[in-house]
Amino acid sequence: MKAIVYHKYGSPDELKLADIPKPVPNDNQVLVKVHSASVNPLDWHFMRGTPFVVRFMGAGLFKPDKGQLGVDIAGIVEAVGKNVTEFKVGDEVFGGANINGFAEYVSIVDCRLVLKPVNVSFDDAASVPIAAITALQALRDIGNIQSGQKILINGASGGVGTFAVQIAKSYNAEVTGVCSTRNLDMVRSIGADYVIDYTKDDFTKMQKRYDLILDNVAFHSMRVYKRVLSQNGRFVMVGGSMALMLKLALFGSLNSMIGSKKFSGIMAKISNQDLQVMSQLLESKQVKPVIDRKYSLIEVPDAIRYLEEGHAQGKVIITI
Repeated sequence: MKAIVYHKYGSPDELKLADIPKPVPNDNQVLVKVHSASVNPLDWHFMRGTPFVVRFMGAGLFKPDKGQLGVDIAGIVEAVGKNVTEFKVGDEVFGGANINGFAEYVSIVDCRLVLKPVNVSFDDAASVPIAAITALQALRDIGNIQSGQKILINGASGGVGTFAVQIAKSYNAEVTGVCSTRNLDMVRSIGADYVIDYTKDDFTKMQKRYDLILDNVAFHSMRVYKRVLSQNGRFVMVGGSMALMLKLALFGSLNSMIGSKKFSGIMAKISNQDLQVMSQLLESKQVKPVIDRKYSLIEVPDAIRYLEEGHAQGKVIITI
């Protein structure tokens, strides 16, 4: 089968389309013929081996261990292991591969897959796993989102952000999205009650206070965020500066203990249960993925280059 592979850390130029053996599912796996995949920041971090900590998270210390990329996939079941009971050949599914999704076929453990709703395209389904589940777990599990709360989503036009706006609205929250000028209309169109153009206004210097801030591009100090949180407010960092990430890891718990305002980061985990939640939101049209561009399998290097630029609206899809 054809797949994108790489043998050393570096730029997208290291990624090559190659013929590799078709995977054989074990007793607890499902073999999926991939129709669509999507690109995530995780892909370029694993590709470059930076920040260095990702090398201890499975990327490989000195060179790539897996030599493949891609987590989010959607496709059709081609074979199932003998212990798999939830899926059968021909089922349309989506879920999270084991960092080998940029390929014609993948083997995935059954607990990281769910059936794709019939009214949802493969491209839309493939956009979901990492970004949507990160947004869901950040809002629900870390942020403890409640109906009627005032929620701010910084970086509302990106992959996680576009899902976060819509998931927060499904909880009947009041949502403010922060994005650039060119993305204001799009963020409004997916349900944001208010939008802030960060090129003109700084939400940390405004008078409004928020019960929950989900920040995809965090770089302010915890002191600054504390000022714009309401009493008992929560801050959840999804992405941003490495300096703030380290400070949050070292001092976030301490800050949370000495005051009523809570500070946390998140490392999302793909699960069957949360994929089911997202499947229902997709099927009911409460959430509609925002897709910016589509690339072919051989164009994965270009897709990653584009995502690295940081200007994608929503998700970037690989059609296979």
